Amino acid sequence: MSLSDRTPVHIDLVRRIEGAQGLDPAVHAIAPVVRQAFGVGRRGEVLRGDWLGHALHPLLTDLVIGSWTSATLLDLVGGRESGKAAQRLVGIGLLAFAPTAWSGWAEWSEAGPREQRVGLVHVGTNAAAAGVYLASWKARRRGERVRGAALALAGAAVSGSAAYLGGHLALARKVGTHDPVFDDAVTS
Repeated sequence: MSLSDRTPVHIDLVRRIEGAQGLDPAVHAIAPVVRQAFGVGRRGEVLRGDWLGHALHPLLTDLVIGSWTSATLLDLVGGRESGKAAQRLVGIGLLAFAPTAWSGWAEWSEAGPREQRVGLVHVGTNAAAAGVYLASWKARRRGERVRGAALALAGAAVSGSAAYLGGHLALARKVGTHDPVFDDAVTS
């Protein structure tokens, strides 16, 4: 069997999550609460990005991930004088985290069972990443720059895993708001 004949481990893992019916009790328990809080009425329309014609969630994730990634780049190449800027960027990512999560919940509330299972793991992984970044921010605030930078690197690894799952939902499983006018878009 050649390497190309094997299913890569990360793809196998996502497929296992999609089929993990053991997640269904948690999905069923939180689905009505999430739908009511984020998925219905004008609030749901705004959070899904109906007004934009595209899902709002990916746009907001760029702010969170971009801020955190920029902080790590400053940590790696910016020198000591960039420490405050890196701390601010971690903080900006943390501030943007909640509305980003809300927009994701709005999309999740309309997804199918397989996608909701992956979404639940995506949420948990993102929450873990935010917790690590919060620890990074607190360490930096105490003046522990190296510890803060190390925590941010760990947060990037966790956040990257969550982003992979989010990309799978958006691209492979087509979870995300879009205006139907784009379904029949004419190409030149």
